[in-house]
Amino acid sequence: MAAPAQPKKIVAPTVSQINAEFVTQLACKYWAPHIKKKSPFDIKVSKVSSKAYLMSICCMVNEKFRENVPAWETFKKKPDHFPFFFKRILKAALAETDGEFSLHEQTVLLLFLDHCFNSLEVDLIRSQVQQLISLPMWMGLQPARLELELKKTPKLRKFWNLIKKNDEKMDPEAREQAYQERRFLSQLIQKFISVLKSIPLSEPVTMDKVHYCERFIELMIDLEALLPTRRWFNTILDDSHLLVHCYLSSLVHREEDGHLFSQLLDMLKFYTGFEINDQTGNALTENEMTTIHYDRITSLQRAAFAHFPELYDFALSNVAEVDARDSLVKFFGPLSSNTLHQVASYLCLLPTLPKNEDTTFDKEFLLELLVSRHERRISQIQQLNQMPLYPTEKIIWDENIVPTEYYSGEGCLALPKLNLQFLTLHDYLLRNFNLFRLESTYEIRQDIEDSVSRMKPWQSEYGGVVFGGWARMAQPIVAFTVVEVAKPNIGENWPTRVRADVTINLNVRDHIKDEWEGLRKHDVCFLITVRPTKPYGTKFDRRRPFIEQVGLVYVRGCEIQGMLDDKGRVIEDGPEPRPNLRGESRTFRVFLDPNQYQQDMTNTIQNGAEDVYDTFNVIMRRKPKENNFKAVLETIRNLMNTDCVVPDWLHDIILGYGDPSSAHYSKMPNQIATLDFNDTFLSIEHLKASFPGHNVKVTVNDPALQIPPFRITFPVRSGKGKKRKDADGEEDDTEEAKTLIVEPHVIPNRGPYPYNQPKRNTIQFTHTQIEAIRAGMQPGLTMVVGPPGTGKTDVAVQIISNIYHNFPEQRTLIVTHSNQALNQLFEKIMALDIDERHLLRLGHGEEELETEKDFSRYGRVNYVLARRIELLEEVKRLQKSLGVPGDASYTCETAGYFFLYQVMSRWEEYMSRVKNTGSASPDAAEVATFFPFHEYFANAPQPIFKGRSYEEDMEIAEGCFRHIKKIFTQLEEFRASELLRSGLDRSKYLLVKEAKIIAMTCTHAALKRHDLVKLGFKYDNILMEEAAQILEIETFIPLLLQNPQDGFSRLKRWIMIGDHHQLPPVIKNMAFQKYSNMEQSLFTRFVRVGVPTVDLDAQGRARASLCNLYNWRYKNLGNLPHVQLLPEFSTANAGLLYDFQLINVEDFQGVGESEPNPYFYQNLGEAEYVVALFMYMCLLGYPADKISILTTYNGQKHLIRDIINRRCGNNPLIGRPNKVTTVDRFQGQQNDYILLSLVRTRAVGHLRDVRRLVVAMSRARLGLYIFARVSLFQNCFELTPAFSQLTARPLHLHIIPTEPFPTSRKNGERPPHEVQVIKNMPQMANFVYNMYMHLIQTTHHYHQTFLQLPPAMVEEGEEVQSQETEMEAEEETGSVQANLTPSPTDASLSQETPTSQPDCSNQTEAASSHTEDTSALCDITTAAEPVSAAAEAATPQDGPSVPAETK
Repeated sequence: MAAPAQPKKIVAPTVSQINAEFVTQLACKYWAPHIKKKSPFDIKVSKVSSKAYLMSICCMVNEKFRENVPAWETFKKKPDHFPFFFKRILKAALAETDGEFSLHEQTVLLLFLDHCFNSLEVDLIRSQVQQLISLPMWMGLQPARLELELKKTPKLRKFWNLIKKNDEKMDPEAREQAYQERRFLSQLIQKFISVLKSIPLSEPVTMDKVHYCERFIELMIDLEALLPTRRWFNTILDDSHLLVHCYLSSLVHREEDGHLFSQLLDMLKFYTGFEINDQTGNALTENEMTTIHYDRITSLQRAAFAHFPELYDFALSNVAEVDARDSLVKFFGPLSSNTLHQVASYLCLLPTLPKNEDTTFDKEFLLELLVSRHERRISQIQQLNQMPLYPTEKIIWDENIVPTEYYSGEGCLALPKLNLQFLTLHDYLLRNFNLFRLESTYEIRQDIEDSVSRMKPWQSEYGGVVFGGWARMAQPIVAFTVVEVAKPNIGENWPTRVRADVTINLNVRDHIKDEWEGLRKHDVCFLITVRPTKPYGTKFDRRRPFIEQVGLVYVRGCEIQGMLDDKGRVIEDGPEPRPNLRGESRTFRVFLDPNQYQQDMTNTIQNGAEDVYDTFNVIMRRKPKENNFKAVLETIRNLMNTDCVVPDWLHDIILGYGDPSSAHYSKMPNQIATLDFNDTFLSIEHLKASFPGHNVKVTVNDPALQIPPFRITFPVRSGKGKKRKDADGEEDDTEEAKTLIVEPHVIPNRGPYPYNQPKRNTIQFTHTQIEAIRAGMQPGLTMVVGPPGTGKTDVAVQIISNIYHNFPEQRTLIVTHSNQALNQLFEKIMALDIDERHLLRLGHGEEELETEKDFSRYGRVNYVLARRIELLEEVKRLQKSLGVPGDASYTCETAGYFFLYQVMSRWEEYMSRVKNTGSASPDAAEVATFFPFHEYFANAPQPIFKGRSYEEDMEIAEGCFRHIKKIFTQLEEFRASELLRSGLDRSKYLLVKEAKIIAMTCTHAALKRHDLVKLGFKYDNILMEEAAQILEIETFIPLLLQNPQDGFSRLKRWIMIGDHHQLPPVIKNMAFQKYSNMEQSLFTRFVRVGVPTVDLDAQGRARASLCNLYNWRYKNLGNLPHVQLLPEFSTANAGLLYDFQLINVEDFQGVGESEPNPYFYQNLGEAEYVVALFMYMCLLGYPADKISILTTYNGQKHLIRDIINRRCGNNPLIGRPNKVTTVDRFQGQQNDYILLSLVRTRAVGHLRDVRRLVVAMSRARLGLYIFARVSLFQNCFELTPAFSQLTARPLHLHIIPTEPFPTSRKNGERPPHEVQVIKNMPQMANFVYNMYMHLIQTTHHYHQTFLQLPPAMVEEGEEVQSQETEMEAEEETGSVQANLTPSPTDASLSQETPTSQPDCSNQTEAASSHTEDTSALCDITTAAEPVSAAAEAATPQDGPSVPAETK
């Protein structure tokens, strides 16, 4: 197998090179946005050729799409200019290649057109594209084919006649222009065919032609994969017979040049035959596809019978006998070219052949046209079911399918794309299936390359394999045997099960041995065959192709069933302890992929290939968290094999069609008029403020009774009435439509104990948050966009609580991206009035909950059992208080009888005596006198009855009974735990019956869908947090975790909360991320389609000044009042002049950014500067855990961690920051003070993605300090809104060394202390060193002077030792300081040593216990190497290499 060529890294131009460019200089003079004084317009400058002008715009748009930045904003500013420009593009795309436009330039134009067709959501683009693709384009069909198509769909004939009439009314010039646009795609296809035919079979060919052909096929695929374009274009494509021309072309048969073209062609063939009705958009069933196939064959047979006697045998045969390719070739192969042309013309595939004329088409083309059109095709679902789920070596190292991480975006790839619209749910699932599979394959490739290269396979002297190294994640195979091949199921040709035994020798460290023995059922491993050709001792070079170095031949996946014991039996997972096995040899029973096994065996038998399963010599395992791909793929495949019942109100929106607002609650037919908002509002004033523009009518006039909770009745009108009002002219804004009826109500008394009082919400929600809560309570789709700090989690929790109280019989599923977000939700849910017995948390991660309670399945089982015992004890106490003999508290069942016959009878008797029976004044004393449960409630706060009024005491009595009744209600629910004996059965019962709020991560939902559906899991509502960070398919799967009810989904609400302006889902491979748009979440796609959103508009996290750095990205993001009022926001940051600052960092020792490994960026100057500022803040008194250090690259993260470890890791005066991590990893978290390193000095890099900038700017609450090369980042157009604010402040760090933490100075006030300007990193490092030494000396002085120890307590020896220690420390620090500070000979730098000593006396007490700990100075002042531990981290010894960028 040919090894893939190692991709060349594209070197980004430096800032100086960009600035030297003529175009940059022109821009800086005339139009660049950051230039304030621009020169007036000069006609001489703009007098460039129109071709160059056209091409430059196209290149810029293409580049913007490649970089994933908005591309059409400039065109929207002057929309009237775009139509003319677009027509110029169309004309240029059809120009002769030997004329003004070269083929390379026309390839750029094709890419531009492709972007246009994929931007149909933009009105400006759609208006132009519709002129190319609509019913009138059928004028490009041959007349007979046009007549046939119009006959198929009669209503189209009416439209066609109308089009012809309108054309007649047009003036000749406009009509000619319209005809050109309608025929554009037909002419483009003909141009492509001429280019394709010019490519020879074996002679050299220019790659421009190949790239043009590849881009053209990509355009065709995209047109076929969108229903609005496919509806009309598919017929044009079919009529052009493009596929036949392509499959017969020379390019397909060129092994290297045509490889990608062939793969793209297969994708196009798949979409041209996609199972969909082009006109209606409905998915076609397998039966309907079979009917279409039979209709084609029978029409061919009728034509043969009527007109071609030589085909009688074919015409009279049954369909199954003649529809195979071989049969069709046998019947039609002997016919002449003219006869074949006549057959095709009878089928309206070709124009009629004039009499006495020969056809101009080749016989090969005519035969292929008829055969390919009528041959039997395997159904798409059957193809999918026969596809192996594990990748093999052919896919793993195919650059066209799984490109390297460093995909440049220059060429196209044979990959599906996720855009706005999909043909059917099957198409939607299939594209996601393929991309998820390939993204997993990319990660598998990284793991295989890392593990196998660590094992160092070399060729032994005798031609075998010898391993010169070892790997934690891989082991040599001692023996491999296939032990079972089960018979196929009926109708299938692959085995139901294939099992094998793999034996390895675990002569490794104990903890690695435990990891191998700990492989669980369903864990995925890979079986690898290597046949190295390199002799023993050859060094492995990571920069050279991997396969040829290690001699890798085969890769096959397998799934662990279990490890075998001494008797050859599988050791099952369970609570029982695993048996201790002797020796180091271990055998694992594994499941092989039946589809792959069948394909391999067929290849071995039919082609004489070697048996793959006799060759394996390496087994590799993967980290469990990264190894769930097979389960997710199986879930998607199972979904495609079942009827996906998506709610009707969601179906079209998911596919991207129809009215995007149709699922909004205001348009739902089952909108609910009256809702109980429970504890949402804190007061009636809060309620009125939450509905601005509405007239609030309260049902009670007494202000004392206008207290929460409130029920609100909203005006709800039927669709008919609404339409009529709209037609009459905006009568929606009537008084009645704006009136809300508010009804305060009292929550019934729950009992006399303090814990009976309901927990209440304390958050004063804003009016937009209230709108989000209202929308979430109503049926339909609710989309909440939550910028940083706007209370997304609080809104989510309140929606959950309100649904729980309004619809107690409904079940809500909570799905998040991360365990951390799920735990945050749970901690807030527990603070509200929700019974914890109704909460359940599935999956791992519950152990991170900051609570003693366990909400996992088995934790809930234990809770139920413990709660049952507690309640039965209460029953026992109640029984004793009533003086009832027997053992009523033995089981839940006996307790139920006790309640029915003893408790209820006493309560009913009591009620009959005290209930008001019409007497004028009921006696309040009787309520307490006759109360039968006094003794039971003796432990409640006394007195129970106040005696003030009959009504009050009666409510208390009923509350006491509710308390008792709740005990027995819970015991009745817990009865099942007595009947079900195993923990597994009990946990299943809780999941299916008991829990009302079930939470899981999206990954867990994808992994466990099969099990949940099998259990009969049901839910009515879904709430998704972090929805913009969840992969499209992982967002979709939770909709289908239950079986439909009577053919319909029972889902009533779908609430998605997220922020598409922050970072998207993590996709490690750039090609899948950018080319296939796999990073687009379903949330983001819905926003792009136009689904209505509720945008939260008030943040309470950060200072207002910090919020300004990112609020420009949102519609109307303001600040909550407390951001202005609370002292922590109004107080300045001690020791620092500004609350945020951009600090310019120039090259340190002549070096800016460095790259010890590819894409592993570091910047030593910035890293040292960041750590120095952190140390300075800690020395002033800032708590270290309130400071986090962020960076934009993994390389810099490792370098900073390394410096932290050396400088201050074990120093008690400084400590460690809360976190040192990347911006991407820190999304969803926050801290008071953020120090941010941007690393790059040559090119902006991936911070150009504005979403990453928003995350970086929004993590800090009180202080943000950014270290960067200012000249680079301030010139980046996308970052201008933030960097214009940052650069408005001084670019040197301004500190106030004599101001201790905390300070009383207000933010923005001029400090009374002296401000010192730090000009560079060495100066800051020197300053911090001197500051630290001053603190140590002050502390030492404090010990000697203030503690006044008696002389006798200090022995002579100790004193001498102390002096020696001090002298050693001074010598040591003096020597190592030279590593960080500039040489004294450098006069310009040596003058920067700070002259003033900071007043650190406030630190003396805190540091008193560390007087003699001057050895810490070594750690502070030892200089770090730029690579050091960071480079080691790039290639860790115990696992795969760290990803290059923070993806």
